[in-house]
Parts: sequence; structure tokens; C-alpha cells
Amino acid sequence: MNSDRRRINGPSGGTSAPIYSKYITQDLSSLPPRPTRSRPPNVLRKMYGQLMLFSVLKTGVTPSASGSAYLELEASPHHPNLTKTGLASLSTSGLKLTCTVHGPRPLPKSAPFSPHIILSTHVKYAPFATRKRKGYLRDASERDLGVHLETALRGVIIGDRWPKSGVEVIITILEGEEDRWWGDEGGAGEWGMMSVLSGCITVASAAIADAGIDCVDVVAGGLAALVQRSGKPGLVLDPVPSEHKDIVAACIVGYLPQRDEITDLWVKGDIGDGGGYEELADNAVQAALGAHRVLVAALKETADVKMGRY
Repeated sequence: MNSDRRRINGPSGGTSAPIYSKYITQDLSSLPPRPTRSRPPNVLRKMYGQLMLFSVLKTGVTPSASGSAYLELEASPHHPNLTKTGLASLSTSGLKLTCTVHGPRPLPKSAPFSPHIILSTHVKYAPFATRKRKGYLRDASERDLGVHLETALRGVIIGDRWPKSGVEVIITILEGEEDRWWGDEGGAGEWGMMSVLSGCITVASAAIADAGIDCVDVVAGGLAALVQRSGKPGLVLDPVPSEHKDIVAACIVGYLPQRDEITDLWVKGDIGDGGGYEELADNAVQAALGAHRVLVAALKETADVKMGRY
């Protein structure tokens, strides 16, 4: 790829943020412990509608786009000693996503005729989204997220209503979940990427609805994982990778509640028998149902605002 010779180009790959000496000269015994999950196993993180005080699910945030949405999930609560050691920003991470939808708009005249709409998805981490800084070009993990997102959305949009048209779904990850707690050494399993994909499906569904594109249903993403708890494996909904040291397997689904259909399924890990995978997928569907209720409520609030009911 050609580079601009008149500019100072940054590194092509990912880089790690510097850690200053005042953070690494502390006594290891004084460092805070790993954050623990305070929610019950079957409880999701809080997502609010846009008319509540702390709004983390909004639509219409980008006026220049046909449709847009913003999704934010709360991070794990900080340990009281984190502010003393200066490591509050490295302890936990939440999820902040912004999505814009452009289209439907006509394809170029040179494009071949298509009887249905052409869907394209683009998922990109902001350089500051994770502890390891991302490059400005998409890597393999970001392309995989785009492929899974396209699979989840392709079965939702009624494409034959826009022949020879195209729509672009662009998601920017402002803050992404880490694969593990910052104090762990190695052993990352890209578990955080699965949580990011679950949020991408939900926020993209809200943006598509905000754009007025006809769909068969509102798709929502759900994530469930099998983790080691007190030496025994247990299922949890909406896991935060930094709260669990040993994640055995995880499953994410794109689910349509009204049609009882799954548009995307991604399972990572090894459970050992077929029955375990089915139970894991059922729990992921339950997580998607919880996200779907909040999503529908946010869309109703948006419709009420547009109609002047508030």
C-alpha cells in the first residue's frame, strides 16, 4: 500500500499505551484485586432508554445519516483502592458503540442489476478503544466482526423492496471490552470481541429502525458464557471478561423474538458434548430477549418524541 511521503506515518500495527513508573513501583500486595461479578448469573447489565437520566441507548445522534444510534453498557464497579493507586482507568472497561446507516440509495450505473438491496457493513475500533491501541487500517478481527454483523442483519431487512440499491452500516467502537483483566498474563481468548459483536448487532438494529428501513423484526444480540465459578462450571448471561479468570466457552446469537429465529450464531470454546452447546445457545437467546425489550422501548420513545407526545 502506498504511503504519504509528506506526512509522519504512525505504526501500521497495534501499539500499547505507555505505563509510567509511578504505577509500576507500587507494592504488588497493595494493588486492587480482580473485579468480581456482583450481578446474578441471569441478570444483564443495565441499558436505559433515551428519556431516562443516564441514557445509554439513543437514536438519531448523527443528523447527516439516514439513521444512527449510540449504545453504552456500564463497566464493572471500581474497587475503592483504585483511585489511590491511579489504576482506575486500567481496571475495567465498558462498551461504547456508535452506528450510522447511509441509504438506501441507488447503486452506481456501472454496478450490475440486483433485485434486492445490497448490504455492506463496516466495523472499526477507534485507536483508543482498548488498552492496546488499534491501527488505522482494519485488521482480521474487525473484518470478522463485519462479516458476522452482515450475517445477522441480512436475514432481517426486506431487501426486495429496494432493487438496485445499497445501504451501508458503519459502526465505530469508541470503547471495547478487554479480553481479560489487565493484571493477567497471557491467555487472552478474544472473549471481549464476542461481547462487542453482541452490542454491534443491537445498536445496528436500532440505527436501521431509525433510518426507516423495513424489517421483518427487530434483531437483538445476546451473549452467554460458561465460566469456572468456585471450581465448578456455571452459565452466566452478558459476561464481562475482566470479571472471570477462566472462561470455558461463549455463545453469541442474533435473535428475532417475534419469528423465533436466529440470524447469526457464533460459539467459541470446547464444552465436550452436544447438550452443553444447546443449553449455552438457549441462555444466549435469553440474553437477547433482555436486550430486545430495552431496544423496543427505546424505539417507542423515539417515535413518541418525533410525534410530539413528549
